[in-house]
Amino acid sequence: MLFTTLDFLLFLPAAVLVFWLLPARLRLAWLVLASLVFYGSFGLGNLIYLSAVVIIVLVVGRVLRAKAPGARRAALWVGTLAILAMMGLLKYYDPVAAGIDGLPALGLTSPAGFSFYAFTAIALIVDRYRDPEAARADDAQEVLYLAWFPKILAGPIERIEPFVEELNDKTPLGWPQFAAGLQLILWGLVKKVVIADNLAPFVDRTYAIPAYAVPIELILASYFFAFQIYCDFSGYTDIARGTSQLFGIRLSENFRRSYFAHSVGEFWSRRWHVSLADWFRDYVYFPLVGPERKAWRMYAGLMVVFVLSGIWHAGLGYGIGWGFVAWGLLNGVYLWGERALNPLRRRLRKRLGGGWLGRVHEIAAILTVFHLVLVSWVFFRAGDLGDAMTILTRIWQSLPGLPALLTRYPFTGEQAFLALLIAALLVIEAAMERPATADRFAAAPALLRWPVWLACLFALILLGRWDSEVFVYMQF
Repeated sequence: MLFTTLDFLLFLPAAVLVFWLLPARLRLAWLVLASLVFYGSFGLGNLIYLSAVVIIVLVVGRVLRAKAPGARRAALWVGTLAILAMMGLLKYYDPVAAGIDGLPALGLTSPAGFSFYAFTAIALIVDRYRDPEAARADDAQEVLYLAWFPKILAGPIERIEPFVEELNDKTPLGWPQFAAGLQLILWGLVKKVVIADNLAPFVDRTYAIPAYAVPIELILASYFFAFQIYCDFSGYTDIARGTSQLFGIRLSENFRRSYFAHSVGEFWSRRWHVSLADWFRDYVYFPLVGPERKAWRMYAGLMVVFVLSGIWHAGLGYGIGWGFVAWGLLNGVYLWGERALNPLRRRLRKRLGGGWLGRVHEIAAILTVFHLVLVSWVFFRAGDLGDAMTILTRIWQSLPGLPALLTRYPFTGEQAFLALLIAALLVIEAAMERPATADRFAAAPALLRWPVWLACLFALILLGRWDSEVFVYMQF
């Protein structure tokens, strides 16, 4: 029951209607039931894994409410390691067993969304250990926190305290908030089925033959993939946030026009998959760095975070994708270089000021960061380290002759259409970068707003690929 299927488009209105018709005391139980039905639609076996994580959290939670420090510390480690062991078994056992003689394969694969609710569970366990009062919730709220269907497949990775505050907020949901939820769903669907899923076939065809594809097509496919994965993942988040808002529950933003970042640090910490970046910061980076924040530990902590992120992406149940590990290492190196150059960058910004030179510097920074990230996406998309190096080598070797190649290459209508989709996205997101744009649009007369949403609706009908693809991050 993917967000882009007819099943979901029938399930969601029914779930929303029943929720608002039920008395308040029954709504929480309905949300839990709806979430289990949704997740069970991907296979009833998935509910076994979800139930195992829920049981671990509830049992550990009982111990963490105890007063004995030793018991609480033991519960923290047992609960966290149990969930990590499940993740490791599901994601990495079979690939490792394939390389060791005599070790039998178990045929295990990670169920849809497992990593996301596993990370959510670890966040709950650690938060309750650190501050039991701040992480208060009853059992039903905790089950919903882990299983809430809009976010279970690919986040955002919420924290228990704001999530429970949303559940306990008795403010009636007005039409403006409900309409904003529908608009988020619509925009997310446009990003997914109109942009990402139209880009996917060209990227798939080209990356399937890296040694034989024309260099210009490798370049185009690399650019197209950068926007495919962005629209796929941020589109999922928009649909999840909009869906959740229909029930009066706000989820965190998670994506903020990622390719307008002025630094790699800004890209990863404030614009791309923000909830995962926050998770790694709070539960990996800060514990590694410690309170002293020594420089060498900060550099080491950054690299550990990105290597672990690469390893997390690499385990797909059917093989270790070393390209993902290289992707993590490369982004760690980017951040090392950026941190070392920060004093120089600050002095340069101060000297250029806020005039046209400052604006040129800002645009140059955005383009530089985008292309650094673009190179790392090649490793991510290729998966295989050899294929990624083949693609980058062939692109690099073609650069001196690129002007001549461009004049001779027979660009197609498909490529022009895909470029126009990306250009339209960038125009919209450039406008949204201005802080007041969203407020002005929301306050505009209906005669101005409705044509925009109708255009999105027609784009879905005329240009959308509904036969398509699962969301990319479901596999992780």
